[in-house]
Amino acid sequence: MIALFTDFGPEGPYAGQMQAVLAAGAPGVPVVSLMHDAPAFNARASAYLLAALTAPFPASTVFACVVDPDVGSDRKPLLLKADGYWFVGPDNGLLTVVARRAEQAEWHEILWRPEHLSASFHGRDLFAPVAAMLARGELPEMHPCAPSVGTDWPDDPAEVIYIDHYGNAMTGMRAGCLDDTAVLRIGDTRITHARTFAEAGPGACFWYENAMGLVEIAANRASAATLLDLDIGTGFAF
Repeated sequence: MIALFTDFGPEGPYAGQMQAVLAAGAPGVPVVSLMHDAPAFNARASAYLLAALTAPFPASTVFACVVDPDVGSDRKPLLLKADGYWFVGPDNGLLTVVARRAEQAEWHEILWRPEHLSASFHGRDLFAPVAAMLARGELPEMHPCAPSVGTDWPDDPAEVIYIDHYGNAMTGMRAGCLDDTAVLRIGDTRITHARTFAEAGPGACFWYENAMGLVEIAANRASAATLLDLDIGTGFAF
């Protein structure tokens, strides 16, 4: 299986072009669009999202990961093998949280290059072909390396990393870091815990452990992002 994780957005031609390359390079291998609305240009926030979203996938899944605002620069293309999964993406921190939380992690710089490599779309021209190779059981030309970005990022940042279309705000903090009595503070607002949306009154803000195991700030039948003026990077205290 190949999983796509990008900030391309749900519309436009980019995800489809990557899927076409994958279909040609690894025919018959299922391709899953895990996420195409990762925080745009934000490899740091996306890194925590990616790490939280890998659990349901079978071993040997290949993740083609593209949040790559420095595409075309001298940043390295990386291949990470972590606990039986493969991850392909740029050296901008996008893969570092996955590696940190893995029991076994091996990093390589991808040396293979296609005959044609555009300056602006390495997702299609480099990362997708390499993902297809891995899905076929082949390895590209590569050599061991270490990532240059993200190794000093916090394990569980107390900040918003994603806002869904309901206005719920996922944070980078795993829920195991808090107990149910914790009160989150954003400015002058105090946010208490609820186990489910139904436990909070209509329009009330609360925090809970979401299905990915992250602390999420939400409102019952309302947008927490609007009510609390939340954005990617908004921090909280507790």
